Amino acid sequence: MRIWLLPIISILASFSSFGQWYETQGQAYIKNGDNHRAKTRAMEGALKKALLVAGASVSSAQQVVNGLLTQDEISIRASGTVNSLELVSENYVDDMVTVTIRADIFPQEKQCFSSDYRKTLLLTRSKLLHREQANIGGIYEVGAELMQNLSKRLNKEGQYLDTKLALKNKTQFSRLNQSLDAEGIKTLTMSLSSITDSQYVMYSEISDISFAQSVNNGWQFWQEDEFNRHFNLSLYIYNGGNGELVFAKDYQSSAPWTFTKRAQVDVNSDVFWSSEYGDAINQTLDEISTDIDENMMCQPTRGKIVRVEGDTVTINLGKRHGVQVGDEFSLLHSNNFISDNGKNYAGFNVSPYKVKVTQVSQESARAVTPDNHILGNIQLSDLAVRY
Repeated sequence: MRIWLLPIISILASFSSFGQWYETQGQAYIKNGDNHRAKTRAMEGALKKALLVAGASVSSAQQVVNGLLTQDEISIRASGTVNSLELVSENYVDDMVTVTIRADIFPQEKQCFSSDYRKTLLLTRSKLLHREQANIGGIYEVGAELMQNLSKRLNKEGQYLDTKLALKNKTQFSRLNQSLDAEGIKTLTMSLSSITDSQYVMYSEISDISFAQSVNNGWQFWQEDEFNRHFNLSLYIYNGGNGELVFAKDYQSSAPWTFTKRAQVDVNSDVFWSSEYGDAINQTLDEISTDIDENMMCQPTRGKIVRVEGDTVTINLGKRHGVQVGDEFSLLHSNNFISDNGKNYAGFNVSPYKVKVTQVSQESARAVTPDNHILGNIQLSDLAVRY
């Protein structure tokens, strides 16, 4: 089910001490006569839009809307960013529901300096662990298309990430992960990070796209049997500088597979993504996008030093990452070491000097020490960090 959001946002004057009122509209298609589900999706979309405009968290949107509908009340109290929510109107025309909601939102304060900058995240091709499960429908390329769609979401709707894609070739992550080779994953991650100039690297595994055993429409003897199809995904994000895991989560969903058993389905087509199964994946992608954006917000933005000239350094962060003239960075000198048991660890020596940005381009920035000190021990590939 697709959400259509109207671009008009009305900010209403409020004398409340809690926050400010935002009024938005959301739309959703009605499928299989399920008005309740369509109304829920429309309200979630409208509230998410209001939260984004207000600069608040979007993670509570589904919880708040479901709470409102479950309690069958006009307004509710919710801890955190949404103080109250009102359903102003709902209109049903043909197969579309349009809702208008009004929310009292208290914007969250910035929790860290790192939220000022967008982190570069490399998305690798999702691994289909059981390839034979894709036989029905021929959806073997679902992993690559999945990452394409997630990248678009993170770049368009997210606030803290700038994505890059590496989808042509498969990585060795799944083999290393299944053999519990943590050192191999570190090496792979740091290599990909260096090659692609990315701060973080994401891997994912599609663990289940099999069919449920029970039939959804068995009583309709004139139709072909319809089964639910699973979609289970595991996600892992690693720091490209030291290869350490910073975020991991499993996602599970399922929905009816409405295509015939012999149909070959193009996962790049609107037919697939507008189906009930494609819509379930879209909902999972919405959840993933929110989780990644919020969990990566306070991860440090680490710029790599690509040039050193006396008291001046050039770092690989620029306007596209949110860097501005006058920003200050701390410098970290790499000091990796091997422990007694043979494991590699990333270590850093913090420079006593900071640098201030004087020039910014789209992809890089030049910064100097305020008191013109020579940066003698700083080398290429050392880091510039603002925590």
